[in-house]
Order: sequence, then structure tokens, then C-alpha cells
Amino acid sequence: MENTLLFFEYLAVMAGVTYLVRMIPFVLFRKKIENTFVQSFLYYIPYAVLGAMTFPAIFYSTGNTITALAGCITALVLAWFEKSLLTVALCASAAAFVADCVMRFVA
Repeated sequence: MENTLLFFEYLAVMAGVTYLVRMIPFVLFRKKIENTFVQSFLYYIPYAVLGAMTFPAIFYSTGNTITALAGCITALVLAWFEKSLLTVALCASAAAFVADCVMRFVA
């Protein structure tokens, strides 16, 4: 019973925080933002945050820096040539896997 009550307390806090994060911009910015600097800043923020969260995790995801680097380089090259997200993710994963297999075979 105590765990169930604690679960619902955590659920209520999470729901409140999620709602506030989504509601506050609508309350603060009622008019259209016309400043080009602010518009461009807000446009690039999601990409910057996603990159800052994802890029460091790439090098710790496989447990081996060389295999992670193989996947990262593959992803960067395919992204440069504007391949789809699914193609980039699958090929980067495959490159890391192949690099790991090669390293196990050689060593």
C-alpha cells in the first residue's frame, strides 16, 4: 500500500512538471516573436540539446572507443550525404558491430 501511494505521488509530480514545461512558453510568449536573433536561437536549440546529449553517449555506448569511433564516423559520413535517419542509425550500428567482430577476430 505504501509503495502504491508513493508511486502516485511521483506520478503527480511528474505530470505537474511536464505540464508546466509545456505550458510556460504559451503563457510567457503570447505574441509572435519577431526578433530574428531570438527566432534563429529558438530554431537551433533542439538540435544543440540533442547533439549535446547524444554525441558524448556515442563513445560510451559500445564499451570500446574504437568500435564507437567506427560507428560515429559512419554516421557522420552518411549524414553528410543526407541519408535518412533510419539508414544512418542502422549503418552506424552495423559498422560498430563489424568493427567489434574484426577486433575480436584479430586479437
